[in-house]
This record gives sequence, structure tokens and C-alpha cells, in this order.
Amino acid sequence: MARVKGAMMTRKRRNKVLKLAKGYWGAKSKHFKMAKEQVMKSGQYAYVGRRLKKRDFRQLWITRISAGCKMNGMNYSTFMNGLKKANVQIDRKMLAELAVNDKAAFAQLVELAKAQK
Repeated sequence: MARVKGAMMTRKRRNKVLKLAKGYWGAKSKHFKMAKEQVMKSGQYAYVGRRLKKRDFRQLWITRISAGCKMNGMNYSTFMNGLKKANVQIDRKMLAELAVNDKAAFAQLVELAKAQK
């Protein structure tokens, strides 16, 4: 029985990595060894970035809610505490959306939170 050589699978594996490295600068998109290192590093950056995105968006929502509260004469922490006491279960994403796009509805929520002091 003839010996099977690994050339086809090796080439396939290398081409897969080079395809992922397409668009990288210089030798990182041409040479397999450098491309493999950069693809692994890019994967690490992407993994971390997916977690940082959640943190960044929450921070943005809180900033928007805080700005809406200040326009209605209240600060963020007392607003959130008042909503919790009033059993209003709206997440920060929706509160930020209301603060930006529907100021009247947000003002009603602020009044509700003020009533819970």
C-alpha cells in the first residue's frame, strides 16, 4: 500500500490561515508563519473586544440616562433607586432610548421616581 503524504491537507490548512489574514499589512498577509501569529493575536483582540463592547455600551446608556435625569432636576442614582422602589423594570438600554427620543415619557418616569423618595 502506498504511503499517503500530507501535502494536500497542509496546503489546505495554510490557505485557510492566509485567507483569514487577507488585508493584513506586509508579510503578515503573505508568509504563513507571520500570518498564523497575527491571526491568533487578532482572535485574542476580537475575544476581548466582544466583552469590552458590553461594558462600553452600558457606560454609554448610563451617561445618556444621567443627562436626561439632570435635565429633569434629578441625579442618576436617586432616579434608579426610585424606579427600583416603584417596581419599574425597564433596562438601561430602553431608559437611554427614552431619554434621547421620547423626553415626555422619560420625564414621567422621573416624576414617578421622585414620588418614591
